[in-house]
Amino acid sequence: MNRIFLRLRNSLATRVIISTVLLSLGVIYLTGSALNSQLATGIKKVNLESSRIEARSTIFSAEYRFLLAEGEKEEAVFKVINDIISSATSLTTNENAREVVFIRSPGNTRIQNYEITSNQVDPKSIPERLSKLVRKNADLVSSNITIQYTGGLRIPGLAFGQKVQIPGAGQYEMYMLFSLANQNATLDLIQRLLALTGLALVLLISLIVWLVVRQVVRPVREAAAIAIEFTSGDFRQRMKVVSQDEIATLGTAFNEMAESLEKQIARLENLSRVQQRFVSDVSHELRTPLTTLRMASEVINASRDGFDPVVARSTELLVAQLDRFERLLEDLLEVSRFDAEVAVIEAVDFDIVLLANRCAEDLGLVAKEKSTDLRIYSIAESITVKADIRRVERILRNLFSNAIDHAEEKPVAITIVASEHDVAVGVRDHGIGLDENALTRVFDRFWRADPSRARTRGGTGLGLSIALEDARLHNGELEAWGRPGKGAHFVLTLPRQTRQGIESRLIKLIPDDVQA
Repeated sequence: MNRIFLRLRNSLATRVIISTVLLSLGVIYLTGSALNSQLATGIKKVNLESSRIEARSTIFSAEYRFLLAEGEKEEAVFKVINDIISSATSLTTNENAREVVFIRSPGNTRIQNYEITSNQVDPKSIPERLSKLVRKNADLVSSNITIQYTGGLRIPGLAFGQKVQIPGAGQYEMYMLFSLANQNATLDLIQRLLALTGLALVLLISLIVWLVVRQVVRPVREAAAIAIEFTSGDFRQRMKVVSQDEIATLGTAFNEMAESLEKQIARLENLSRVQQRFVSDVSHELRTPLTTLRMASEVINASRDGFDPVVARSTELLVAQLDRFERLLEDLLEVSRFDAEVAVIEAVDFDIVLLANRCAEDLGLVAKEKSTDLRIYSIAESITVKADIRRVERILRNLFSNAIDHAEEKPVAITIVASEHDVAVGVRDHGIGLDENALTRVFDRFWRADPSRARTRGGTGLGLSIALEDARLHNGELEAWGRPGKGAHFVLTLPRQTRQGIESRLIKLIPDDVQA
């Protein structure tokens, strides 16, 4: 130990090498940890979303088939269940396993028993806490579990569950189980590769530092030896003139390090682009089957008058859900354009007052159904702006529609004010309003203040988020105010000319009719 301390004290090269190795270990550990965390988060998110989409589709298909089997005999219902299991599960219980479990809900006293699992999955794989969440929630519920088989095999998995009604058997809980063995193996492989890469980088850095320090220390040692010779009286010794090879070596080392960092950054940027393109690619790929489904549903819907009432109603539900799915795809494509920063403005001159009146007329039937009406108050009969009319119309329709939904049968006031440089549109309703927590999230994607309301009209939860992006694409702003029981106020402010910024807020966000 003393020899080591003596070596550290007397050797500059040893101190530099050891301190460099320790610092490199720390930096590589932090960088590797951050990279591993980002990769793991991305892989888990993609796996979770793809599994959620598959589970939702499978359970929705099962509900539809159960609806069609209403009134059928027990054998027919059991065949439907077997068909659902065979079409949704994998043939092997390996790392790619997909399993289906049907469990009778507590309190179900029907005689028929359709409890069944695929591939000899042990029903105990479903924990009680997940079962309770499924019974309490109407929507899909997920949880990480351990998939257990009667043969003793246990694999990590992800479970999605939802309540379903089986004809003649009452309420059951349907679960889709997905194996996480592949995901965990991928994460373990990434961790091992990162560790090996970090070790290799440490060894390479140590070698480079040793070479550089050796070349730097050598002339210092020569100078020290010459100084000792000088003290002994030998003045014949001279230092050799050293070229710039050390600097060249240092420059090469920096270039190699820079190239390595550039490759790492390029990998991270590529991962980010892949994540941003994910929604867009999926949306594009879904367009072809959606078009086919649309054509088939229109043919079926046109003949629904001759169908059984249950089948006719199912046809109407199919058309409605396809409409909602199509709107969701359009919104997802628009979101992907914003994320990829490829959204562009196609500016034209148009009358925003005329546009607002047209939007109000188009939504008149919806407003009448809600026992409310849209009242437009404009500072002038015509206000011309230069902007993307499609995007501005989308913003106005979204604001008007939201106001109608939450107006509580009270009129909605739409105010249009303009100056030389800016134009503002205020949409004021006196309905249920928004609390302060909702105001912080009202423009978040897929967020709804009241999910049950949005479902009645098939909302996607992306409208206000896209409206905000459209406003900011015009260098404008969309703001929201609300209080419970006092309604809400949305204010859109846009420059009257494309690419210009707004100079002032023409409409106060807090309405004048609200007492302080």
